[in-house]
Amino acid sequence: MATRPWFNHYSNWVPHELPLPERSMIDLFEWTAAARPDAPAIHYFEESISFRQLDDQANRFATWLARHGIAKGERVAVITQNDPEFAVAQLGAWKRGAILVPLNPMFKAKELDYHLRDSGARALVALAAYRQEHRELIAASPVECVLTTHAGGDLHAVLAAETPDPAVRLAVSPEDIAQLVYTSGTTGPPKGAIGLHRNIALNAEVFRQWMQIGEGDVILGAAPLFHITGLVADLALSYLTGAPLVLYHRFDAATTLRMVERWQATFCVAAITAYIALMNDPAAASADFSSMTKCYSGGAPVAPGIVDQFQAKLGVRIHNIYGLTESNSPSHATPLGAQGPVDPNSGALAVGLPIPNLDACIVDLADPSRMLAPGEPGELAMRGPMMFLGYWNKPEASAAAFHGGGWFLTGDVAVMDEQGWFYIVDRKKDMIVASGFKVWPRDVEDVLYQHPAVRECAVIGVPDPYRGETVKAFVALKNGAAAVSGEEIMAFCKERLAAYKYPRLVEFVAEIPKTATGKFLRRALRGKA
Repeated sequence: MATRPWFNHYSNWVPHELPLPERSMIDLFEWTAAARPDAPAIHYFEESISFRQLDDQANRFATWLARHGIAKGERVAVITQNDPEFAVAQLGAWKRGAILVPLNPMFKAKELDYHLRDSGARALVALAAYRQEHRELIAASPVECVLTTHAGGDLHAVLAAETPDPAVRLAVSPEDIAQLVYTSGTTGPPKGAIGLHRNIALNAEVFRQWMQIGEGDVILGAAPLFHITGLVADLALSYLTGAPLVLYHRFDAATTLRMVERWQATFCVAAITAYIALMNDPAAASADFSSMTKCYSGGAPVAPGIVDQFQAKLGVRIHNIYGLTESNSPSHATPLGAQGPVDPNSGALAVGLPIPNLDACIVDLADPSRMLAPGEPGELAMRGPMMFLGYWNKPEASAAAFHGGGWFLTGDVAVMDEQGWFYIVDRKKDMIVASGFKVWPRDVEDVLYQHPAVRECAVIGVPDPYRGETVKAFVALKNGAAAVSGEEIMAFCKERLAAYKYPRLVEFVAEIPKTATGKFLRRALRGKA
């Protein structure tokens, strides 16, 4: 069956194919910086940084990396919020041919330790308070040189003191590794998805053409920069097009509305929870949101009713989009100006149409070699030049990720209609998506089992009107254990897990339902949640 039948119907919106990138992302950025040196690259609250300034700071950081022995292919970890220092570290690392490892600043000690050791990062740029909190762990990790940002940070002092050395700039090709973006995957510990420069450059070009980003556009950086969306839809798109990127440390609804109006932002990709927060903030009543004509949402299910409410409140329609860390951001999107249909059977809003260069299809859940016809639910599979190379230092997991013919199995149950629109109707695995972040239940269960009163536990995702899904824990207490409250269980987990992972709901049960072989039956718990 044809894997891209929609081009017959929608070819007036976007091209069927895009040429593969011939230059790396750092080459593309430097071309933009040379062509538009005095144009703003980043708006940060009330200040602006030009492309010339950003390029100079990246050169200084690259010089610092070279002076500390960071060579091509070595890893540079970054733990910041949405601050200009993130871009400086990313671009400086790329100038050295190094690999960026963006990490979530909400990580607790155990999570940080795993990611630093798994990536083998030798350099680290981190928030000063975060480094102080984890200084002993960082000292015991592979990291050899550290710079800090914000209050008490030393990055700015180092950049001021360094004299840029053009000799530290190394040749970087589209086939070189640009970044390791960690995903929880579907089983086991987090895995570093290997993104090549050409993967990122291709999907940045998709954003430029699909969302019609050009002269006069301003990108709102509402997605976390450590997330694949922020890395591609915000940073890479800005580097490619020269459109300024609005940053403001971290998402806050009132601040976001103010930044949109202050800088006349036009384009944004954010989780639906961000749009809900904007819509419900008191400042929305008087905010001027009229410039924001290109709104996209991905990372969590988008209810059609929320799209209608947002349009009624702020005058802008949210376009749906879908992608994975492994697809380097978008694989499906609603073309600008189009209105995605709703699946009559599931009530799901279409996540979009396949982007150029991507083959996408629905395969049988039991036999991935068998493609299904339109209207039949199965597992979403995809392949194309934007797909990741594999998982860092995990050859077996990398091999298992792809099926015959190079198809990547997403683990999402989906439907394709006759027009080529795709709908995500369920998840094959037990992954929870809370506010766009993926949560593997076993991570939470491992922490729950550390509580002295917990005998058995199981974690599932349950619908949440704000987060899309939230984490719910079912807990069976040990016989004779002292009484413990759900609030105590939640507080125990909150101290040990990133904020998006800890349970918001706790239900005590006498037993966790099991199969005859002793495996926990999560589907039985979903039935009673």
